[in-house]
Parts: sequence; structure tokens; C-alpha cells
Amino acid sequence: MTRMEQLEARLRAQPRRWLITGAAGFIGSHLVETLLKWDQPVRGLDNFSTGKKDNLREVQKSVNARQWGQFELLEGDIRDLEQCRRACAGVDLVLHQAALGSVPRSLADPLGSHAVNVTGTLNVFHAAREAGVHRVIYASSSAVYGDHPDLPKVEARTGQPLSPYAATKCINEIYAGVMQRCYGLPTIGLRYFNVFGPRQDPEGPYAAVIPRWIARLMRGETVEIYGDGLTSRDFCPVINVVLANLLAALTEKELPPGRVYNIAVGQRTTLNELHGLLCAHLHQARPNLKLPPPAYKDFRPGDVRHSLADITQAQQELGYEPLETVTEGLARSMDWYLTHLDLPAPQ
Repeated sequence: MTRMEQLEARLRAQPRRWLITGAAGFIGSHLVETLLKWDQPVRGLDNFSTGKKDNLREVQKSVNARQWGQFELLEGDIRDLEQCRRACAGVDLVLHQAALGSVPRSLADPLGSHAVNVTGTLNVFHAAREAGVHRVIYASSSAVYGDHPDLPKVEARTGQPLSPYAATKCINEIYAGVMQRCYGLPTIGLRYFNVFGPRQDPEGPYAAVIPRWIARLMRGETVEIYGDGLTSRDFCPVINVVLANLLAALTEKELPPGRVYNIAVGQRTTLNELHGLLCAHLHQARPNLKLPPPAYKDFRPGDVRHSLADITQAQQELGYEPLETVTEGLARSMDWYLTHLDLPAPQ
């Protein structure tokens, strides 16, 4: 029996009541889908600033009517404490995914990133404590490692943040530990490393690299690489993040306050390698599509040069093992974008 099958069996035997913030987002909608398929009652909170109703419509199509009937959607903003209180009332576990992501976005609007990522997260923690929630799992980020030079990244060693976004995630981790030490609210942070997969938005100025590149390549357009292409990331398929959230939520171990875990594959991929993998996957699906070589531009401010996770702590304490490799995740993502992106047919 796989880890996911074990978790499903546990939850079917003893259902929990779940709140997922950012439920209409890329990661949040995958969490909603998994839990509904396992017959769990789920409440979602989203203000649709970055989340999309289409993501929830896709979830609805993937579950049966009875399961969809167990989903309650609250349209609200985590910056509003009263809305957080409404969302937390009567739930057992909170999976807090709502945030304003993107390093460039935070450089352009540091106050907006702080208001959502810091004040909003503190509101969620506070409301969860008042409601007697059993545990809050919250999304942190590999950005907290900042300028620390060591590879792989180990949870106990971080550097100076290189962007307002990174700073907000550092503050979240501090508050999580404080909420547990001062108020007894159990929290676990998950430091995501470059999550990707189906439903990730490929459009807009702050789109993540993989969906943005897939969309451009499918249109036969040139991909832009910032720097020399040797910048590397530990790209992580979204199914691994779903697994990590559920493992953290259901762990029976007594963990110290402020516990955080790296969630990744533990494999480094350069941007040049990523471009090659995407072209190879797309060529299999559309062999007649002409794919131009990438265009190289200046490095972006705030970007970390290399990122690679040590996932030992999550393996040992949560039982986490990646369910998909980068190559497997890219293939599944490409299949999704080929059927869901409204792009012209290949010439």
C-alpha cells in the first residue's frame, strides 16, 4: 500500500473537517480535489485575486455529486480577521496555501506582499487558535534560504532574504513558532521548492517558469532565460506537495515548535536542462511544431542562483517520499496543457 493509499484509508476510517485557504489556487485546488475524492468535508476560502474559479470547476468535474456536496466555498480575504474566523469555525485541520507569490511581484509591491503573506497568515493562525483547530499546516518557501551558499539546503541553516517575498515567508515561520510556544497552536511549515503541475497559470507577468515556457513553446515562440541558463532549481511536481500536506496534517509525532520541512524532489535541474526536457516532451506530442532556441537576458534582481533541497528531515519525521520525479511531472503537466490551453493547432 502506497503512502497516499495509507492516508486515504486513515481518513475514510476517521474523517476530518478541513479548511483550505487559497482553495481556488493551483496548489489549493489539488488539495481540495484529493480530499473530496476521499470523502472528506472541505471548506475553501479564496478571494480570487490569483485563484481561478475554473480550477474549482475542474475539481467538480473530477468528483461525484455527493463528494462535491461536501465542499463549502467562502469567498473572502485572509486580510480580514472576521472572515478568517468564519472560515476556521468548526474545522479540525487547516491547510494554509493563500499567499501572494513571486519574487518580482514582491519587489514591485512589497506592501501588498506583506499585507497578504504576513498579516493574512497571522490572521489565519489567530482565528485557528480561537477555533481550537487541531493543527495548521502552512506554505513556506525555499526563498527563506536567501544568500546561504550551502547545497543542499538544510532546514537549520538559512541566510539573508533576497526579496520582500522571502522576508514574508521568514516572518511566517517565526510567527508559527511563536503561536505554538505562546498559545499552544500546533503548526508545521512546508518549504516548497518550485512547485509545478496541471492548473498552474501560464499567463501574466508573475507566472512561474514552467507553465510560462510551456505556453510559449506551444505557440512556437522563443523562451527567455534570465542569465546563462546554468541557474538551477529543485523543481517539484504538485502531487508531492499534496502528499506532504496530508502527511504533516496527520502526523502523530510530537514535534518541537516552529518545525519546518523541505518539500522537493531532491534533484537539481538547470534552466537549460529544463528547456531541453520541455522541448523533448512537446516534440513527442507535436513533432511538426518548430521550437526556436532560447533567448538569454540579464539576471533578475532577487533571484537565487542555485537551489537544491535536503529532504532527509521530511523523510525521517513525516515519512515523505516524492511520488513523481521531475521528468514524470513534466510529462503529466504537458499532457494537461495540451488539452487545456486554447492555442492554435501546430502547422
